[in-house]
Amino acid sequence: MADLFDTAPTGQPQTAKGPRPLADRLRPARLEDVIGQDHILGPEGSLRIMLDAGAMSSLILWGPPGVGKTTIARLLAQETDLHFVQISAIFTGVPDLRKVFEAAKLRHANGQGTLLFVDEIHRFNKAQQDGFLPHMEDGTILLVGATTENPSFELNAALLSRAQVLVLNRLDEDALEKLVAHAELELHHPLPLRPEARTALIEMADGDGRALLNLVEQVAAWKVDGQLTRDQLATRLQRRAAQYDKSGEAHYNLISALHKSVRGSDPDAALYWFARMLEGGEDPRYLARRITRMAVEDIGLADPAAQRHCLDAWATYERLGSPEGELALAQAVLYLALAPKSNAAYVAYKAARASARSTGSAPPPKHILNAPTKMMKEQGYGAGYAYDHDAEDGFSGQNYFPDTMSRASFYAPVERGYERDLKKRLEWFEGLRSKRKG
Repeated sequence: MADLFDTAPTGQPQTAKGPRPLADRLRPARLEDVIGQDHILGPEGSLRIMLDAGAMSSLILWGPPGVGKTTIARLLAQETDLHFVQISAIFTGVPDLRKVFEAAKLRHANGQGTLLFVDEIHRFNKAQQDGFLPHMEDGTILLVGATTENPSFELNAALLSRAQVLVLNRLDEDALEKLVAHAELELHHPLPLRPEARTALIEMADGDGRALLNLVEQVAAWKVDGQLTRDQLATRLQRRAAQYDKSGEAHYNLISALHKSVRGSDPDAALYWFARMLEGGEDPRYLARRITRMAVEDIGLADPAAQRHCLDAWATYERLGSPEGELALAQAVLYLALAPKSNAAYVAYKAARASARSTGSAPPPKHILNAPTKMMKEQGYGAGYAYDHDAEDGFSGQNYFPDTMSRASFYAPVERGYERDLKKRLEWFEGLRSKRKG
């Protein structure tokens, strides 16, 4: 996938004489001209420090589309006098990689280094990624990979240990406004937009500089009298689809944001992230399942109705479908955000599971085992069992843990919501148990 401000294979700007798109004409010729990535290219930026020290290492450029990954790679080749080679993991197979490495070896033998730029590097499988390692180690290539996916999940640990990951930021409004201003200088006239429409145009790009310049080029081509309003612009242009991959990092980031907003009792933020996922095309059934999990994990017995509310919303969605059924899920999100919170049951469950693993196959005490046969009675099964309903207060206080195990305490209800009452009951039973034991 090409990136913002792409340049020619030599690292120099293209000199094609035919018509050139606006994004092509505005490509920067120096790293200092790249917009929106000052945290790595500014005077104290990590990449600028590497270049000034003459100590370039292999890099992984991680960031969303249209923020300058390919541009930076090409300009690095230009600034370091390395031969620039670009490949895409989408279209490159093992035979192609062999040819690239062989050519790089010949250049290396003749004193010429190679900066190999690999776009969409996360699409290479493990074996293909491993193929880069010996050529990185002996200096045949300086690898610069570009990815929109989290390298921690998509790239081999061995590759990551030999490269530095640089995070490129989504372009903010100030950076996008600079791009529009540069575009107007190139076009020799301002865009026919009112201030609110100009803001809307920037919003439509959703942090993607290349997408913004394509939109600007469309607007500049219109023959209009006066300036367009926000609504008029919206009728002529379609908003860029939100960056959201239902199987990628954005998916997990947004569900994490939704979950933590619910846990943090912020209904407005929770509703926002819920809406962001729907706008990105998320399956409402996935959201129904996850919010039900939130009810069990973060609300639990502080409000037992929360789980039922989620299940009812889920069933309502199944009956109504989209878009009507999504309102029921939104209501469940709001209910969860405002419900009293407790993870006491969740913590108790995990502790009980850990205890069950550590105690192995310890048998129950014989007094709580049934004795359906004579032999089992002779073995002491059921002997001494106290029937709780025969006790005056309906509580015998007997031990139900294995005889070889000390009594454990897993569940610690909080002083919130319905668990306040459960806490009182627990303390009452513990007091009786201590009294019976005494």
